[in-house]
Amino acid sequence: MSEISAGDAVTTAATAVGWRRAGIAGAAIGVIAAGAAAGVAVERLTVGRGMRRRARLALDASGPYGSLRGLPGRAAADDGTELYYEVDEVEPDGGPGAGGGESGTGDSAAATGAGTRRRRLFGRKAPAPVTVVFSHGYCLSQDSWHFQRAALRGLVRTVHWDQRSHGRSERGRAQADGVTVGIDQLGRDLKAVIDAAAPEGRLVLVGHSMGGMTMMALAEQYPQLIRDRVAAVAFIGTSSGKLGEVSFGLPIAGVNAVRRVLPGVLRALGSQAELVERGRRATADLFAGLIKRYSFGSRDVDPSVERFAERLIESTPIDVVAEFYPAFTEHDKSHVLPAFRDLPVLILAGDKDLVTPSSHSEAIADHLPDAELVIVPDAGHLVMLEHPETVTDRLADLLVRVGAVPAATNVGGHGSTAQQPGG
Repeated sequence: MSEISAGDAVTTAATAVGWRRAGIAGAAIGVIAAGAAAGVAVERLTVGRGMRRRARLALDASGPYGSLRGLPGRAAADDGTELYYEVDEVEPDGGPGAGGGESGTGDSAAATGAGTRRRRLFGRKAPAPVTVVFSHGYCLSQDSWHFQRAALRGLVRTVHWDQRSHGRSERGRAQADGVTVGIDQLGRDLKAVIDAAAPEGRLVLVGHSMGGMTMMALAEQYPQLIRDRVAAVAFIGTSSGKLGEVSFGLPIAGVNAVRRVLPGVLRALGSQAELVERGRRATADLFAGLIKRYSFGSRDVDPSVERFAERLIESTPIDVVAEFYPAFTEHDKSHVLPAFRDLPVLILAGDKDLVTPSSHSEAIADHLPDAELVIVPDAGHLVMLEHPETVTDRLADLLVRVGAVPAATNVGGHGSTAQQPGG
């Protein structure tokens, strides 16, 4: 081997190691995890990389998850960022105002039979006009509500939006200029979406994780909106503060050490986004294992749903992951919760949530003693994907309580993600 070719080989090897290290660091920070590495290592020894890649492609093609689309719109945030949202309308005859698939033809398997169900549920009297606004969590998009959207489509008007720098929304313009993002900014973003997509009528606010925090920020900055228009709220797997104390299922000493170096690591990763993204792709198997551990609490989740969650999270660029993360350690909205005290409130969490533990939902319930508190067994952070029927059932009950849908509503049959025996 010549001196030049040897040098090239060394450079290539060093670059590959750099990609790998950056990818592992990016994956670990993206899901705040390390515990799944051993299981992934065993899997690497028994299953070839090509086979794993083919399996991922097959899983991508096997489910309609994330395929539901509505009438698109864009709202302008106070810094000019364009926020993408979609509306699922309800026609006077009880039919949906938007189709179910990418083409708007309603061909999604998850929406099969919806027309019959709508006719049965509406009967002679349509419900009072209410808009349900869904706010998603960190490193996700509006598609994370797939099962609830499928079940409620045609029953009630819904708005699904992508938080800034997530999904189809524009990268935060203020963040592109170096301004850090905070939960208060997200509250103002939600107000912009409401003004554009639901300027009139009663509202039901539903938020998962960061989405629930966004709702708290909305209430703090626009208390009149809560008093005048909000009929009910649902907090799914979220927190009102003290996220800096979460251990993520790891030893306390290790977590404290990570917290000391994390701000600097995040800044470094965010400044080398392209390198880290290449590393994340090179370490896709480790990334998938981490996502599974920190997204789900049970072992029988449909593999295509696991892959769907993986796609949602891995689509969030590392620089976006980095710029949002500090906002969570600063988040403290416990003092805002009394704004919801006179409303019907659903608080729901998985009992195995390692990201926003169920104790945080219980803390919210302490401020809202009349709220319904539901702790779902064998459920992790993405409880709306892992146990969608439970989440949708409790949401439907909340909507019935405020007259948004008829009392006879039955949303069963949408969203079982457990593997069936012999399947």
